[in-house]
Amino acid sequence: MRYLKTIPILFFIFACGGGGSSSAPTEIENPSNQNPNVIIESCSNTTRTGMQKCDLKHDSLDRYYFIYRPANLNTDISVPVLFALHGYGSSALSHLTYTNYFSLADANNFIVIYPQGTTTDTLSSHWNVGGWTSKSTRKDIEFIDTVIDLIKDKIQIDQTRIYSSGMSNGGYMSYSLACNLNNKIAAIASVTGSMTPDNFDNCSPSNPISVLQIHGLQDLVVPYIGSSGSKSIPDVIDFWVNYNACSTEPNRLIKYSNLALINYDTYENCLNNTNVKLILHPEMGHTWPFTSTHNVSASNEIWDFVSQYDLSGKIN
Repeated sequence: MRYLKTIPILFFIFACGGGGSSSAPTEIENPSNQNPNVIIESCSNTTRTGMQKCDLKHDSLDRYYFIYRPANLNTDISVPVLFALHGYGSSALSHLTYTNYFSLADANNFIVIYPQGTTTDTLSSHWNVGGWTSKSTRKDIEFIDTVIDLIKDKIQIDQTRIYSSGMSNGGYMSYSLACNLNNKIAAIASVTGSMTPDNFDNCSPSNPISVLQIHGLQDLVVPYIGSSGSKSIPDVIDFWVNYNACSTEPNRLIKYSNLALINYDTYENCLNNTNVKLILHPEMGHTWPFTSTHNVSASNEIWDFVSQYDLSGKIN
């Protein structure tokens, strides 16, 4: 496959911003404490209509996530779920602010889950994806799996249409879920993320899965050409194209944006009618793109892509 030339790697770190919120009186979910394996969570309203913060104990750690349910949510049918995972050093609150999936959820009848990562003595808020987070012992795959179980006990979700998206370290985590929770995650999207070498080397999903990668050639944090702690984007795309047995030459669409040529490469004819897609922006750095800044809306592109698929592949 042919890829565009890029600039050299300068450094390899992860950073994103944060935010704040407040909450209303607490509601207790799953109050039974008879079985030690039962997860007890408490959910409280926030200042945003339709959004709650849910606290729980997982692997002896205090964990939480935000859940957004549109006011007009049609619960007469099973509802899709989109996980939105923040970047390294960031927070769920910060991520929900700039991704702004709320209007998309309102218009398309799905719920959004914004989980919070954890810290360690050596790592800021993160998702354990191996590689440069190898000193972390956090069981984040199991945590996401637990959140899925908690949600399905409260809402009639479509368990064949659970998706994951993420920024930077959250993109790495989405790939980790594609590798390790493939029986529950139908499609994933990564914005400025990649795969760590050990996750890449040990990835063995049980089913084909559709993958979207959005990346910029000017990303110096997660370089397109890779680094010692991160696989190159061509390597990542090649892995999923080969795993899904897609055509090796993409269907390429080029969009012009302020003299920049944005490549939309879709690898088709994959097993189960899945797809692998790369949106490559020549002027984008380590950021979440918006229409106003890069002529690409990551949030819209993500939902338009993942919503086409369930666990069996492309939805007819």
